[in-house]
Amino acid sequence: MLTEFTEDPIIRERFRDLVPPLTPQAAVVESNRCLNCFDAPCMGACPTHIDVPEFIKRIASGNLRGSAHRILEANVLAGSCSRVCPVEVLCEGACVMHRYNRPPIQIALLQRHAMDAFHASGEPLLLEQPSPRNLKVACIGGGPASLACAAELRRQGATVTVIDRRALPGGLNTYGVAEYKLPVAHSLREAELIREMGVEFRLNTPVDSSADLATLEAEFDYIFIGVGLGAMQRLNIPGENHPGVLNALALISAYKTGHITQMSGTIVVVGAGNTAIDAAVAARRLGADTVYMLYRRGAADLSAFDFELEHARQEGIQFLWHRLPVSIRTASEDQLENENLADGALLLDTVAVRKVGDSLEELPNSLYTIPCNKIVPAIGQSPLTQLLNEERFVITADGRILINRETGQTTNPRFFAGGDCVNGGREVVDAVADGKRAAFGILAASIAAMHSETEVAHA
Repeated sequence: MLTEFTEDPIIRERFRDLVPPLTPQAAVVESNRCLNCFDAPCMGACPTHIDVPEFIKRIASGNLRGSAHRILEANVLAGSCSRVCPVEVLCEGACVMHRYNRPPIQIALLQRHAMDAFHASGEPLLLEQPSPRNLKVACIGGGPASLACAAELRRQGATVTVIDRRALPGGLNTYGVAEYKLPVAHSLREAELIREMGVEFRLNTPVDSSADLATLEAEFDYIFIGVGLGAMQRLNIPGENHPGVLNALALISAYKTGHITQMSGTIVVVGAGNTAIDAAVAARRLGADTVYMLYRRGAADLSAFDFELEHARQEGIQFLWHRLPVSIRTASEDQLENENLADGALLLDTVAVRKVGDSLEELPNSLYTIPCNKIVPAIGQSPLTQLLNEERFVITADGRILINRETGQTTNPRFFAGGDCVNGGREVVDAVADGKRAAFGILAASIAAMHSETEVAHA
C-alpha cells in the first residue's frame, strides 16, 4: 500500500456525500432512459471522451464490470471525476434530453455506480503486465495529470516514477477537493490502483532546485510536469501574517487529513471561486457559527459555478459583495470584552469598492470592520514554474507553462507538462486529459528519438 490512512469518523459524519449514490435498481431504470445517440454529444463534451452511450448500455444489461472497463479505457480517474466534474456544463449539459424539456441522463451518478462496483471488486487496472519498453519517465507532482500520464505510460510498458513533495498521493484530489465531494480514501484508492500497475511512488520528495532537476534528468529519459498550482496568492495587506489567517487550500487539506476537526465563532473567507466556496462550506460544517464570503466584485462576476453558489447559500454562507480587505488587526482587551469576542479574535478592516473601467475604486467613508475568529484567503494561486523557466528553458507565459497542445511537449524537448500548471486551474477531468495526451506525446517522442539514433548508427 502507498500509505495507511484512517478516516476520522467525525469528519465523515459532518462531510457526508453531497449527492447520494444510485441504488442498483435506480441505476438500471436511469440507464434505460438513455437514447444511445449515435453522435453522442455527451461524449464530445467530456474532455476525456468517455464512450457514454456504451458504458450506460452495459449498466442497463447488468454488465457493471464491462461498463467500468469501458470507462477506464478513457479515464483512469473516472471514479473521482464522477464525483467532482461540473457535469451540468459538460456531459449532462450536452445531453439531448434538454431538447425535449426532459431532465438529462444522470451520467455522473451512473459512472459513479459502475466505478464504485469496480473498486469494490478489488480488480486491478492491468489484467496482464505489458511488454517492457526501454523508456523511463518521471512525473513530478502526484495529482490527476501525473497519475493519468503515469497510468497510460505504464499501459504501454514504460517505467514510470511519480514524485511528490507531500506524504499522500493524489494532489488536489486528496488535499484540495471538499470531502463531501471526494473523500480522501477514494482519491487514495485510485492512486493505489496505479501503483499496482507497476508505477513507483516517491513521496515526501520535493523537487525545488536545479540540482534536483539534474538528478532526475540523469535518471530518466523524459520528465512530465504536473505540479498543479503553487501557494495561494497573498492578500498583501497589513497583518496577514497573523496565525489566525489560514489560506483556503491549507484549511481544506487540514480537515481532510484530520488536523482540523472543528471550528467556531465567525470565519471570513476572502474570495468567491469554487475553492473559496469549498472552504466556506467546510468552516460551517466544522462548527463555525457564522461564515462570511467577502468579494471585491458582485455575484455576476463570480468564477464559481452557479450551482456551487446556490449550494453555499443553502449551507448558510453569507455574502458581502463589493468589499475589499485593507488590514487585519488583533482585537484589544477592551474590544474582546465589549464585543463578546474570544481571546485571539481578529478585526478585518474592509472598504466598499465600485468598478470604474477595468479597475476598482474605493468609496469614501465606507470602512467596515468585521470581528472574526479566522480569516481564510482564497484569491487564486501562483504556478510553480520559475525554476523550469530559468534553469531548463521551459518557456512560460502569465505564469503558465507553454506546451504543444497536441503532444504536451514544452519548449524543452525532454519536458512535457499538463494540468493546472498549464491551464491555470481547470477541472480534474481536464488534468486527466492533459496527462493522457502527454503520455502519448512522450511515447511518440521516444520512438522518434530511437529511429533517429538508428539512422545515425547506420550512417
